[in-house]
Amino acid sequence: MIVNKKYNSVLQTYSRSNLSFEKGEGVWLYTSEGKKYLDFASGIAVNSLGHSHPKLIKALNEQALKLWHTSNLYIIEEQEKLALQLCDLSFAKKVFFCNSGAEATEGTVKMIRHYHYSKGNSHKKNIVVFNDAFHGRTMTGISAGSNSMHRKGFMPEEESNYGFVRCSLGDINELANKIDKNTAAILIEPIQGEGGVNVVDLKYLENLRELCDKNNIILAFDEVQCGIGRTGKMFAYEWSNIEPDIMGIAKGLGGGFPVGAVLLNEEVSFGMAPGTHGSTFGGNYLAAKVSEAVLNEISSIGFLSNVIVLGDFIKKELNGYKEKYPKLELEVLGKGLMLGIKSSIKNTILLEESRERGLLAVSAGNNVLRLLPPLNLKKQEAKIALGILDNVFKRLN
Repeated sequence: MIVNKKYNSVLQTYSRSNLSFEKGEGVWLYTSEGKKYLDFASGIAVNSLGHSHPKLIKALNEQALKLWHTSNLYIIEEQEKLALQLCDLSFAKKVFFCNSGAEATEGTVKMIRHYHYSKGNSHKKNIVVFNDAFHGRTMTGISAGSNSMHRKGFMPEEESNYGFVRCSLGDINELANKIDKNTAAILIEPIQGEGGVNVVDLKYLENLRELCDKNNIILAFDEVQCGIGRTGKMFAYEWSNIEPDIMGIAKGLGGGFPVGAVLLNEEVSFGMAPGTHGSTFGGNYLAAKVSEAVLNEISSIGFLSNVIVLGDFIKKELNGYKEKYPKLELEVLGKGLMLGIKSSIKNTILLEESRERGLLAVSAGNNVLRLLPPLNLKKQEAKIALGILDNVFKRLN
């Protein structure tokens, strides 16, 4: 439904659309008037299995009838199972659970600095980050992120680096020159989401691994958006020949239920003893049970290969529109079902035109429109979305 403007008690920190939805099913969202929208936003890459997925509903309902929360003062068996599952699916040997991507970033930074402190190198606190990066909206997140407007009015010294050293993406020599005795880690998104669906070259990631090993510093990945099957691998780093030392994940992990995690290897877990970090709600019964169901589905036979096939199909069709609509100067970005469209038209106009025709998407930096459909998208649904975009391009061309 279209929401009446009298509903204004919620703090206006978002430029919200006037749309409101009553229910969802699969890749579709429905208003109370029955109008349906093809959801290629997925709650900003969160609804990894779409809406009202029966296996997620079953997992949530079964656990809700037993136990919701006890806190991390006690052993939570479902959390232990989920941690083991994540370790089996990744490089990790240890997992810390939280509630969001921003908290995962916060935990990642704390663990990096505490590792060096525990090793007797308390001076190693600086973390190299990148232009166009986004790492959440906490004070740590906006300090690490690239957008200076996110820091404006919140940080005590606008000119300070807050322990983060910024670097352009792709120039390995520039990066090497940024590393000194105070450097603790390099933090990078293998695919930048908010920054414009910028896919980091795999060779560059391998060079980062070499630099970290050479300088005895930590390689940290932020896979909050590009992880959990979004690129066609369970984790985006799997496309390369290297592994990070620590990695933050969230968004798609809970399929819509709030949950995040920090994955780390045995070495980086050194020094993280009781009292060094915590989360009241992190990894509670409900979050753990739903996340387990999500991982079971995404890691099932054939699931991720379908993400790759459909992603390639959508990219191929979108690239075909480049010749069909030359005035738009279309550029297709991304991997798997984390895709972006850059054009000569303002991305907010593309967003609005698509929404008017029943397709939901998400804007990103550098004038990019993001397409982040549920990972269990069907080809026929992809064709509907492509048809809508074709109509939008035709009108704007």
